[in-house]
Amino acid sequence: MNSDGKPLVSVVTPVYNGEDFLAECIESILKQTYQNLEYIIVNNCSTDRTLEIALEYAKRDPRIRIHTNKEFVGVMENHNIALSLISPDAKYCKLVCADDFIFPECLTRMVDLAEANPTVSLVGSYSVVGNKVMNQGLEYERRVVSGTEICRATLAGGPYVFGSPTTLLYRGDLVRKKKHFYPNSSPHCDTTACYQSLEDSDFGFVHQVLSYTRIHAASQTSRSLRFGTIYLATLGDVIRFGAKYLSPIELKQRIAGLLEEYYRALVPTLFTHTRNRKFWQQQRRELQEMGLKFSRTMLFRAVLLKGLRLVFNPSRGRKRLLEIWEKGERIEGQYYRQAS
Repeated sequence: MNSDGKPLVSVVTPVYNGEDFLAECIESILKQTYQNLEYIIVNNCSTDRTLEIALEYAKRDPRIRIHTNKEFVGVMENHNIALSLISPDAKYCKLVCADDFIFPECLTRMVDLAEANPTVSLVGSYSVVGNKVMNQGLEYERRVVSGTEICRATLAGGPYVFGSPTTLLYRGDLVRKKKHFYPNSSPHCDTTACYQSLEDSDFGFVHQVLSYTRIHAASQTSRSLRFGTIYLATLGDVIRFGAKYLSPIELKQRIAGLLEEYYRALVPTLFTHTRNRKFWQQQRRELQEMGLKFSRTMLFRAVLLKGLRLVFNPSRGRKRLLEIWEKGERIEGQYYRQAS
């Protein structure tokens, strides 16, 4: 703690070729009303001006440290490297993605809630995503909920409060407990990390918009929505954690529902990825890792349902098909289903 009795917060930003938005991200950290922080920027062998921008700011503020990886690594591995560099004295950890930024009172509000509730291991908040507010939060009068309750609700398809890494504050001990806080290479394993962290602790939520989450066509989440892998990630979490929180009937129904959503999301890729063998092999492999098989029958059924919509609403159906053909590989910026 500093002389004011404020605990140290480690803020980390893993980045690769982030010159377009990195300065705005860094500025948002330096403008925090909460001052007892260290800021670690992890450069993943960027080939643009990312490192130059980071070094310029490090010269101005001694709280900034720069780490450059010796070799390029995957996105989530770079996130784990960033988390591994937090100070042993840091009581809290805040990851801010290089495309995003946080509002001035973000750290103050989140730390205040965590300090007032020692059983809370994760603190969430609302975030502006494009022109919408992301996260279906708790009821306004509830600021703390048991990990068991929120995990059950989320796995059952209820309110989504975990958001993205930028919307969360972690307790430092929680991050240091595991060598790899984010447990796999999936771009959505930050949610998996939430389920792991809340098995024996509580979840807190600040009912304020505390961050801005940028959406653009090149983002991994946009691609995941377009190609259905967001449903695979959710499915993997349900299979991994569902047995602990859901009844056998609830678990079976939830898996069936997610599979239907997944195959529906795959229908447009029949136009854009028909001959992409690697893409279809990846779909089969990810399902096999969950103990499931790729179903041509379910995919064909999803195609038929899309066809029926075309029959009953031909003008809208033709417009959608034309969009798919014209856009091809282009992907619109989106962030999760709540903001799509």
